[in-house]
Amino acid sequence: MKQPKPWVKSALELGPVILFFAVFMLFRDDTVSVMGRDYGAFVFATLIFVPVLVASTLVLWRLTGKLAPMQIATLVLVLVFGGLSVWLNDPRFFKMKPTIIYLLFAAILAVALVSRRNWLGAVLSEALPMTDAGWRKLTFRMMAMFLALAVANELVWRLMSESSWVWFKTFGLPLLLFVFLMANAGLYREHALEKPQEEPQDGE
Repeated sequence: MKQPKPWVKSALELGPVILFFAVFMLFRDDTVSVMGRDYGAFVFATLIFVPVLVASTLVLWRLTGKLAPMQIATLVLVLVFGGLSVWLNDPRFFKMKPTIIYLLFAAILAVALVSRRNWLGAVLSEALPMTDAGWRKLTFRMMAMFLALAVANELVWRLMSESSWVWFKTFGLPLLLFVFLMANAGLYREHALEKPQEEPQDGE
């Protein structure tokens, strides 16, 4: 199946998050009435975000023919916790969603380490070919990172303002993930697999 252009894929993945941020910032000082029920800005933004994420994920699936396990898990948890926040008109459930996601990923990586399974490599080996030792180190580091992000999310949403959490979720968490990936550049180089040299053609 033909792969979508990179900008289309990025728009489908990041668009719902940016929309959530924009809707929250636009209505953060208001109460919005939907079908006779009043919502604060956060829950109203969640009400918009959930169906948009479902639609963008379905479009991405249609274009690529597949979804990553992380995308499926994220979609399910968004439906569950986002739906609870809207249904109960309580933003706490949606704020807890990143914590659950990060703990789930940390648990999966912990099982991979204990069982000596290279699940991370099975997903990323084409983009990042490394030795088994390299994948074990990266698996442990990513497990620790997800645990740290889960703790950070809990601290921010419980101790700081709603606006602070929205900024943290929209920009802080992606930035921390980017810094983590860049910080492991040395590991990628140290454990990179050498590309097999091509056989010389006859007559060369």
